[in-house]
Amino acid sequence: MACASWLHLHSPSLTRVILPILHHPTALFHRFNIFTSPAGFTSSVNQTNPLLTPVHAQAKRGFSSKDHKIYSAEDLQFEPPLKIVEYPDPILRKRNKRIDTFDENLKKLVDEMFDVMYKTDGIGLSAPQVGINVQLMVFNPVGERGEGQEIVLVNPRVAKYSKKMVLFNEGCLSFPRIYADVQRPESVKIDAQDISGARFTIDLSELPARVFQHEFDHLQGILFFDKMTDEVLDGIRKQLEELEKKYENKTGLPSPEKVETRKRKKAGVGFGK
Repeated sequence: MACASWLHLHSPSLTRVILPILHHPTALFHRFNIFTSPAGFTSSVNQTNPLLTPVHAQAKRGFSSKDHKIYSAEDLQFEPPLKIVEYPDPILRKRNKRIDTFDENLKKLVDEMFDVMYKTDGIGLSAPQVGINVQLMVFNPVGERGEGQEIVLVNPRVAKYSKKMVLFNEGCLSFPRIYADVQRPESVKIDAQDISGARFTIDLSELPARVFQHEFDHLQGILFFDKMTDEVLDGIRKQLEELEKKYENKTGLPSPEKVETRKRKKAGVGFGK
């Protein structure tokens, strides 16, 4: 798996921005000391961007959160501690609303998301993964409280993505102990807002780009196995069925989706596929 990467922000200094959630062995992420630079989110590794493809014309296919409804105060009601929502809970497939109020309640939610992220050994988290359907992610590539850089992304959208595709072994906190290969663009350019509502642009490459895309999919109601080839999916099919059975036993309800009914298809690549 790729380890070296770079992150560059086109904005004023940000103490907290917003990004995504992947679950990987902690040792891997201790290599990302680039995020602790006092200059602010800039790495000396690979300062040249691959060719990026504009996606503005494809926004209606899920790359942008512009068409999403605005959240209401009720949408941010929560009681700590937050808990990870696991597949196949229908919350993970819902549309996530845009945030237009940047207040203390939002800051409290961000704090709680970081808290559950650290406690579950994650490096990032999206709001729907804790049962709150809004356009929000948190991220710390080091994965340790008090180390690295805490990043917050609100209402993110993809402006461009690279033509070069990379295969990578992904995991997800909503799919405990399940890992499989997913192909995604190597780099992306993102427009987003920070926790105070300020807008900024960020370029991500390699692992940070991978993590963002995984979490951005969550905000579109897309799960990582949706992007897998049938051959890869077959390797985790039994584990997915076990999660479906666990949901049924816990809730007394039929699973809202079944991997066995998934139509065989070529894996989707890029965004919104």
